[in-house]
Amino acid sequence: MPPSPLILASASPRRRALLEQIGFVPDRIMDAGIDEQPRPRELPRALALRLAVAKAEAVATSFPQAVVLGADTVVARGRRILPKPASAEEAAACLQLLSGARHRVYGGIAVCAQGGRRAVRLVTTAVAFKRLTADEIARYLASGEWSGKAGGYAIQGLAAAFVRQITGSYTNVVGLSLFETAQLLTGFGVQPRPPVAASEDS
Repeated sequence: MPPSPLILASASPRRRALLEQIGFVPDRIMDAGIDEQPRPRELPRALALRLAVAKAEAVATSFPQAVVLGADTVVARGRRILPKPASAEEAAACLQLLSGARHRVYGGIAVCAQGGRRAVRLVTTAVAFKRLTADEIARYLASGEWSGKAGGYAIQGLAAAFVRQITGSYTNVVGLSLFETAQLLTGFGVQPRPPVAASEDS
C-alpha cells in the first residue's frame, strides 16, 4: 500500500521549515482555524496539549486517510500564559516580564491517523533571559520580529542575543521539537524523504 499522506495542521512557516529540515515534507498544509484562546484558569501545559490535539483532529476529520500533525507552542512565566502580541505595546509587556528571568516554553505535539489512532507529546524547555535594557527592548520592537510569536520573541532571530541559558529542546522554542516529532511520525509509518541531490549545473 502507498504511504499515507502527511498533513501539517498549521500555517506556521517555521514548523514547515523545521519538518523539512529532517526530511518530513508535508504533502499538504492546512490551517486548522481553531480558537486558540486559553480557557479560564487553564494551565500553560494543558493549553499547549489541548490546542495541538484540536488542530490535528480538526484537519483529520476531513482527511481520514492521512497522518495529520498538529502542534502548538505556549510561552509561560510561572502559570501566566504570554500572548502572541498583536501590538508593539503588548510585545513590550512580554519582554519586560521575561527580562532577567526564567520562563518555560511548552510544545504540544499531536498526531492523528486512520482508524482513530492518536498520539500526543508535551515538550518543556526552560529559557533564561538576561536583563534587558530599555534600548534593547526598543530596538527589538522596531525590528518587528515579535509579531505573531508566542511570548513576543523569536529565539532563531535577533532575540538569540537575549538568551542566557536554555535547558531542553531548542527546536521546541522555535516551534516544533524535532526529536519527539520524528519519533511520533515514524511510529505512524511516515518515513523521512531522502534529500534531493543538487545538480552539477547549479
